[in-house]
Amino acid sequence: MNYHKPVLLQQSVEALLLNPKGTYVDCTFGGGGHSGLILKKLSPEGRLYAFDQDYDVTSNIIKDSRFTFIQQNFRYLKNSLRFYKVDSVDGILADLGVSSHQFDMPQRGFSTRFEGPLDMRMNNKQSLTAKDIINNYTEDQLSEIFYLYGELKQSKKISKEIVERRKENIIETTSDLKELFSKSIPAFKQNKFFAQLFQALRIEVNDELNALKELLTQSYEILKPGGVLVFISYHSLEDRLVKKFLKTGLFKGEPERDVFGNWDKPFDIPFSKAIVPNHEEIIENTRARSAKMRIAIKRNNG
Repeated sequence: MNYHKPVLLQQSVEALLLNPKGTYVDCTFGGGGHSGLILKKLSPEGRLYAFDQDYDVTSNIIKDSRFTFIQQNFRYLKNSLRFYKVDSVDGILADLGVSSHQFDMPQRGFSTRFEGPLDMRMNNKQSLTAKDIINNYTEDQLSEIFYLYGELKQSKKISKEIVERRKENIIETTSDLKELFSKSIPAFKQNKFFAQLFQALRIEVNDELNALKELLTQSYEILKPGGVLVFISYHSLEDRLVKKFLKTGLFKGEPERDVFGNWDKPFDIPFSKAIVPNHEEIIENTRARSAKMRIAIKRNNG
C-alpha cells in the first residue's frame, strides 16, 4: 500500500538540512517519506527524531541507528526530546494535516468519500470521537466549531439541524451526517460544504490548532540560532497561525516595538511568500494542491 506521498519532499528536506551532522525532528512521521530522505542526507554523526500519534504508522518505522521514533503528539515535543537528553536541535519539519492513509481508510472516518464511523481520531487510542461531538455537544458549541474551524457562515442553522435530527436517532456514520444535508445543500456546493464540515469536526476531535500553537512555541525554544523550521500546511487556519508566529513570535496582537518601530524578530524568513507545489506535483498528487510551505531560520537575538 502507498501509505502517503509526501508533498514538497525534495524542497522541504533541502531547506531543512543545512548541517548533515546535526540533530533534526520530523514532527509528522506518517509513512516515513520525509524521514527517509533526511536520513539519506544525514552524515553518520547526524540524528533524527520522529513523532507521530497514530498507532498505524508503527509498521513504517525505519531501522537506522541514527533514527528514534517517538509515539507522541508533537505538542509534547520539548518534554519528549528531553527524555532522550536532547535540549536543542538544528531543524524541525512538520507536514501538517491528514495523511493519505488516514483519508483512504473508511473506518477512520476522515473522508467524505466513504461510508464509515464518525471517528476522525489521529490518535486512535484517545476517547473523544466525531460521533461524541455530533451527538453530545450543545447547539451553541457545535455552531462555534463549525464557524471557527470550518468557516461555515450558516453554522447556527447547521447546528440546529443536527440537534433536531439526533433527537430522533443517534448520528453514527459519515453517511448519516451527509444525508442530513444532502437535500438542503445544492449539489454543486456539496463537496466544499462537506469538506468544511468534516474539517471542523476533525480539528475539534484532535485539538489541532492548540497542538500547533504548542509545537510552534516549543520549536522556537529548542531550535538553535541558525536552525531551520519548515512547516507545510493545508488550510488557511493553520497557515495563518504559522505565518503570524514566524513573523512576530505571537499568535495574535502585535509585538512591542522600540521608538524606531523595530522589534526583536524571532526568525529570518528567506521567502516572503509561501512555497507551493508546481503543476506537475499537483497532477501526480492531487492532495498537494492546497499545500503551503513556510521556511524560517532562527535569529540570534542574544
